[in-house]
Amino acid sequence: MRDLVRRIEAATPPDRDRAVDALRALAILGVVLGHWLVTALVADSGTLRAASPLLYQPELTPVSWAFQTLAVFFLVGGQMGAKSHACARARGIGYGRWLRARLARLFRPVAAVLAVWAVAAAAMLGSGVSLLTVHTLLKLVLSPLWFLLVYAVLTAATPLVARLHPLWPLAVVLHVDLIRFGFGGPAWLGWINLAAGWLVPYCLGATWGRGLLRGRTAGWVLLIGGAVVTAGLVLLGGYPAAMVGVPGAPVSNLNPPTLAAVTFGLTQCGAALLLRGPLRRVLARPAAWAAVALVNLSAMTVFLWHQTAMMAVSVTTLRLYGPLPGLHTVPDDLGWVLTRLCWLPVFAGALLICWAAFHTYEAGRPRKGGGGAVRGGGGAVRGGGGGVRGGSRVVREGRLAREARHVEKPSV
Repeated sequence: MRDLVRRIEAATPPDRDRAVDALRALAILGVVLGHWLVTALVADSGTLRAASPLLYQPELTPVSWAFQTLAVFFLVGGQMGAKSHACARARGIGYGRWLRARLARLFRPVAAVLAVWAVAAAAMLGSGVSLLTVHTLLKLVLSPLWFLLVYAVLTAATPLVARLHPLWPLAVVLHVDLIRFGFGGPAWLGWINLAAGWLVPYCLGATWGRGLLRGRTAGWVLLIGGAVVTAGLVLLGGYPAAMVGVPGAPVSNLNPPTLAAVTFGLTQCGAALLLRGPLRRVLARPAAWAAVALVNLSAMTVFLWHQTAMMAVSVTTLRLYGPLPGLHTVPDDLGWVLTRLCWLPVFAGALLICWAAFHTYEAGRPRKGGGGAVRGGGGAVRGGGGGVRGGSRVVREGRLAREARHVEKPSV
């Protein structure tokens, strides 16, 4: 492990903003842990149905505040997208080539997930598994893909929105909610917020990427202002307190995003901006930076397969041992919560198996001739197809080098 840490540290340019990578890793891990904590697969008369402890235990609502971190991911995505596109233009790289490079890593692992679950669904139906169970499992796997679709659309629109002020999409969200909830407008109008709502943190990130938001003032304004407005919307405006969807609730803050979800996201963005300094100091330590770098190398694999890992554990144990506490029981008491916490390491082990099987789809094929080299500024890390082998040597050198390059110099 010490050798791997040294390799990662040596491959990282000194001017790389490690805090950006840390924020992206925290956002992904927040979504994973949130899903594992608020999603239950209840065994009921030979079928599996989805349930949420937030429905039975409203006092757990603050859990959704801690682990609904999508706004931070869009903030970082906007920052990296704006800087990457500006750098590509400066180097004479066309829009099409730049966009293909940005999206390729998103959709390779998605194709693997869809292929595996198409086969799995057919096999389950053929073996007599109930349609309700198959529908429940597929919904849990496929529903997070909306996030990637929105992210891809915003990435493609980066040249158009990179200089858009975040207040413009925020105003759209405000008016959509006003029409929906204030004047009894049609429910379908809310889906406008699916793009406008996440465009707010994306534009904020693009503003950051242009070199603005350097001080701490913007972070405090977003943190305090967003928290005050969100509290007012929940306490006085009738918005749900939970920042994730709760089965059976009349209104969801997330599906589609509401004004409360967007202002809460601004609160998180403010906290993220304030964390930049402390994160940079922590990540100056090679071991801490290596952990963040490794998470980012497989961020999409972790995101796409974490629900599969949880469901694999749930289905396998149900067939072997029958319904188990914290896994197949109704999440209606504190005992379920404590037992579910004990299952998290098992989910993580299953996710590690999924990672081992499918992370190569995110990595892509290495270039011929060892094209993933870090050039200039002192020694190149080369390695073409040569892998970092052995129990702790889990990252291909060529890919590690490409990932360690500064975001302003994207590999295309």
